Amino acid sequence: MHSIHKLVEFGIQHGLVEKIDRAYVTNRILDIMGLDAPPEMEAAETLPPTITPMLTELTEEAVSRGLVEDTLTNRELFANRLAGAITPPPEVVRAKFRALYKAEGPRAATEWFYEMCRACDYIRVDAIAKNARFFAPSPAGELEITINLSKPEKDPRDIAAARAMKQTGYPKCMLCAENPGYAGRLDFPARNNHRIIPLSLDGGVWYLQYSPYLYYNEHAIVLNEKHVPMRICRATFERLFDFVEQFPHYFLGSNADLPIVGGSILSHDHFQGGNYTFPMDRAGAEIDLPDPAPGVKACVVNWPMTCIRLTGSDRKAMIDLADAMLRAWRAYSDETLQIFAETYAPHNTITPILRRLDSGDYKLDLVLRNNLTTPEHPLGLYHPHEDLHHIKKENIGLIEVMGLFILPGRLLKELVPIRAYLLGNGSIYAVEEMHRPWVHELEQKSFDDVDAFLHEELAAKCARVLADAGVYKQTKEGREGLMRFIDAWKEEVRHGS
Repeated sequence: MHSIHKLVEFGIQHGLVEKIDRAYVTNRILDIMGLDAPPEMEAAETLPPTITPMLTELTEEAVSRGLVEDTLTNRELFANRLAGAITPPPEVVRAKFRALYKAEGPRAATEWFYEMCRACDYIRVDAIAKNARFFAPSPAGELEITINLSKPEKDPRDIAAARAMKQTGYPKCMLCAENPGYAGRLDFPARNNHRIIPLSLDGGVWYLQYSPYLYYNEHAIVLNEKHVPMRICRATFERLFDFVEQFPHYFLGSNADLPIVGGSILSHDHFQGGNYTFPMDRAGAEIDLPDPAPGVKACVVNWPMTCIRLTGSDRKAMIDLADAMLRAWRAYSDETLQIFAETYAPHNTITPILRRLDSGDYKLDLVLRNNLTTPEHPLGLYHPHEDLHHIKKENIGLIEVMGLFILPGRLLKELVPIRAYLLGNGSIYAVEEMHRPWVHELEQKSFDDVDAFLHEELAAKCARVLADAGVYKQTKEGREGLMRFIDAWKEEVRHGS
């Protein structure tokens, strides 16, 4: 069976294409391929589990015929046009989602939408499968680590061509609502197969989509209809609760709204959510706090990041408490612990994460963040310190805050000579220079399984990252300082009531 027929058949079998539209979709693909008629039908074949092989085969054919320049980006743009040809139109996707939500509930609606995004290659299933993923114990508890191999390196020819392109400013960013259906260009990804679901949050229009390179199950993004900067405020908490009430099987959280303390696109207000439990979710209480409001319990979570957890059923009371904490933290300084609300810029904000428990109660985690830089730590005092940069230099955003670390793909290659050296089969000079001090530490330790050992040592580094990013350290001085802030929060609650 020719790849054109296989692609259409794949779309039919996965519910992307109606059987009655076989000819229509075939004609769309013929147009993209520059063909006047489909190849003769051959014997049926077992279809692959993902769309990728058909897209690859047709793109190779297009390259061989001179339709597509042989660079990585041009190949990706062309393959996305093909994927878009078998992706249901936006109005069909919206109608199906609404119908499932009404008839079977939110879980059925999101499961269908998620599988559709996987089938049409908006979620890059085959690319994601290349990631190295493992769990390992650490001083912070069991952490989850992904070495990110899903995004290929750019072709230098594409980079050079993109620089020469006229900047259109459209779409304004990769989170904008104008992205669905966009053909893409050398400096902007194609979105022919991208679909979004409109939502109402706190009286405004927002959209639900999934991350193309998802880092956890049903990794969702909820984006503002407008291209406006991220801002943590009372409305943020209102929107979190609105979303979780509509989709109680999903958590939703926001990256911080200040540079350094988040890894997201700060120019476009958005949330991240999904159907997943993180290491921080499994962390229990370190310090139980007096109930801050009737029916609301509070605790300090046993976690390297400074997290105050509220649990209860009273939405308004929890939003009032979160808003009071945000106001208190925005204005709070403690010079004895190098915490400053503002110097050259505002420094304090909160990363909030909300989910619905099986009991029906809400669980709201409020993580204190600070983006102060110092001469000793120019990339951020509450950020991975310099001795960790050989492993993790990038900003700590929402996902890492919760204990899922995304490490650079270079590490997989760099670990190979480290592994060989620890086994006595390699030279220290084959190890990247930036890793050698770490390797000298490792060789002083004993191990039975070198791979498990390296995983645990990487997890220990990640636990250090969390500790560095924690505003209040898990020490006597740190906990005393945190309780001083808790008193300031209580005062703000009394002041606001």
